[in-house]
Amino acid sequence: MCRLAAWIGAPLPLEDLVITPRHSLLTQSQDATEAKLAVNGDGFGIAWYHQDEARPGLYRDVLPAWSDGNLPSLCRMIRASIFLAHVRASTGAETSRSNCHPFSYENWSFMHNGQLGNFARIRRTLEEGLPDKFYELRRGSTDSELLFLLLLAEGLYNDPAAAVDAVLARLESLRQEGSAAHRITMVMSDGVSLYCMRHASDDLCPTLYLRHAEGGTVVASEPLEAGEAGWQPVLADQLWQVSNGTQRSLLTRAGAKHAA
Repeated sequence: MCRLAAWIGAPLPLEDLVITPRHSLLTQSQDATEAKLAVNGDGFGIAWYHQDEARPGLYRDVLPAWSDGNLPSLCRMIRASIFLAHVRASTGAETSRSNCHPFSYENWSFMHNGQLGNFARIRRTLEEGLPDKFYELRRGSTDSELLFLLLLAEGLYNDPAAAVDAVLARLESLRQEGSAAHRITMVMSDGVSLYCMRHASDDLCPTLYLRHAEGGTVVASEPLEAGEAGWQPVLADQLWQVSNGTQRSLLTRAGAKHAA
């Protein structure tokens, strides 16, 4: 399973999440404590937004995060009001730059932790359901990139909650009795808000936490400081939108069903 971290708020050096905390994302790349795999060394990536540019900057590489000598310098020099960072542990797809997160399209960026159950069996059906416009954007072989393209095809840019619902419903329709569960934690941004959600068809969602800090909000797979107050688990099956110092739940049909 991968590890991820994101920020929205006042401009902040990326190193404040990725490098310097005691349990930073860089530390989690070698010593994750709330994942099946402690080591996440199959590449990494960061996406960030500049106030004068709608599309995010993107840097991804196949090296383990701890072995890229450029990463500390980049994270020290880049300041952003919104950024996403990810360290990857592959669930089967090869290690290549095109398979590293975050993925981006126009003003959207997206990263994922988890896996689509029985992906090899359902992959062709899911890809065939993509409109040509989005199928032609596919560069890698991961379930994560395909998940992002499915969300875009369902109108992510107009109604994120409806897009999430439509994709989750499609995934569940392809599950067979007794097959592996879909386990999904995703964080994405349109350059204005952060959106995050946890979902699992067997209720075993990958971890995700949210913390309001000075100047903004942090979202991370694991708390970045041991014993630090204020970390709250992101509730499952609700799409959370964070912007302008506030958060709200965009209750999806999946969330409504879970609540019932």
